[in-house]
Amino acid sequence: MSRTPLGALVVASGISSAGVMMTLLAIPWFVLQSTGSGTKTGLVTAAEVLGLMVAALLGGPIVDRDGTRRASVGADLLTTVTVLLIPLAMGTTGLSLPGLIALSFVMGVSRGPADTAKQVLLPGVAELGGIGVSRAASAVEAAMRTGRMAGGPAAGALIALIGPVPVLFVDAGALLLSSALVFALIPAAAGPPRPPTGGYLKQLREGLGYVKRDAVLRAVVGMLMLTNSLDFGLLGVLYPAYGDQVLHSTALIGAMITAVAAGALLGSAIYGWIGHRFSRRTAILVAVAIEGAPRFALLALEPAPPVLLAGLVVAGIGAGALNPIVLPAIYERVPEAVRGRVLSLLVGGVLAAMPLGSMAAGLLLDGIGLVGALAVFGGLYLIAGTFPAIFRVWRGLDDPSPIGGDRPVSQGARTD
Repeated sequence: MSRTPLGALVVASGISSAGVMMTLLAIPWFVLQSTGSGTKTGLVTAAEVLGLMVAALLGGPIVDRDGTRRASVGADLLTTVTVLLIPLAMGTTGLSLPGLIALSFVMGVSRGPADTAKQVLLPGVAELGGIGVSRAASAVEAAMRTGRMAGGPAAGALIALIGPVPVLFVDAGALLLSSALVFALIPAAAGPPRPPTGGYLKQLREGLGYVKRDAVLRAVVGMLMLTNSLDFGLLGVLYPAYGDQVLHSTALIGAMITAVAAGALLGSAIYGWIGHRFSRRTAILVAVAIEGAPRFALLALEPAPPVLLAGLVVAGIGAGALNPIVLPAIYERVPEAVRGRVLSLLVGGVLAAMPLGSMAAGLLLDGIGLVGALAVFGGLYLIAGTFPAIFRVWRGLDDPSPIGGDRPVSQGARTD
């Protein structure tokens, strides 16, 4: 029994998240400052999410067939090359807006399989370390939040110091380190066994069929489609606009992201500690109520920076509990043989609406201004937060029985 693989996954997830956060801030800031257009900024951020969605919807069989560790390492290396192409092109031949949109799309395509593979690896490394899946998920979530907490202010400071484009080299270095940790310290056996040989389309249909038959999974995806699209529009478009129009500072944008991440780190730790005492349905209602609409209302009020940052810390507590609530339920319901495909499809479904959120944020920003855009997004988040209370299907979130009686988790793994 060894906790080294889990530690490697936790550290790799944190490092990768820090790099992603830098890119997520650097590219929109560059577009917004160079063009002054919220719509163009939304197009670039939407392109990466569209690439993530395509990879998630179509890449599941590849993760299952090629092995989760190999998929994680290979996808991280491919993303490194794509990330490096952006500053290299800008520094030599130049890069047009359509070219940046295209590279952002490719970046998303290559990131997708790496993210899915790391999620599929989690139950296996938890079992190797003798740790319950809920606590392992909380640890990975905490690491990712820590990475964002570090990546946000680092990006803000580096953008102010050297400009947004060179920051992408830091993301590339983070991706290389993440892939090295997974390759060196996580055994291939940590992933689920590869499925029987079969055609790509057949395996894709098997995963899709499983999702179609599970009403609970569909309900979770439906709510997360809406909330994640709003979150992405906020982070990719409205945050940069808030920094430009209200705060007049990239450093304070980084501080805002750090505040949310600090609260989320606390939230994931709290849920890992006491979350098992509550039903998942109750927990997700409370989490969304804390992190959702109040955050947009706070931003619309334009309070002094100390009040703003304190409020974002509180909102982050709810955000940090969401993945530790949802992921163990998915691991319980989805058998190992199709886990890569099902997780990939679920992520793809969630990502499907995110480009719309980014584009909507840009259009609202240009059309009704920053405060109006925040009000619309906050109202939609308030509606989404009521879904678990209104619809009876959410009661199944606490039912660990997957479809067809398949084993819910890998052998010997606990779920807390």
